[in-house]
Amino acid sequence: MKKNEPVSHIMTKEVISVDESHKLEEVVRIFKKKNIRHLPVKNGNKITGMISRNDINRLTFGAIFDNQEQIDDAILDMLTIPQVMTANVRSVTSNTSIKEVAEIFSSAEYHSLPVVDDGELKGIVTTTDVIKYMLDQF
Repeated sequence: MKKNEPVSHIMTKEVISVDESHKLEEVVRIFKKKNIRHLPVKNGNKITGMISRNDINRLTFGAIFDNQEQIDDAILDMLTIPQVMTANVRSVTSNTSIKEVAEIFSSAEYHSLPVVDDGELKGIVTTTDVIKYMLDQF
């Protein structure tokens, strides 16, 4: 195992993100269509937060992903992405080591981190990416 291998080797490089002004219904549609769990939230080009499938599940008691959309449309219409997302998210650079990312995940309640170089979103890394990397080492 390479101790200083950069996170750029395991991160998702083609990142889907949403703008703060998008509707929560759009977030749900993206989660379902792309089968992903985390979306960076931007205001213009600036990362302002992360929204996760768990954030939506907390609002809808999980019903939205159990094909009970009509129950939760009203909830999603009442709230905005900035009200639901995690703001002031920690980020890493593409040169941050995978070991350091694993340490962040083990000590914080994050399950994903945006990868940002010079203020620009370059990727996203998740706990699943780190676990797969570790498994590949055996």
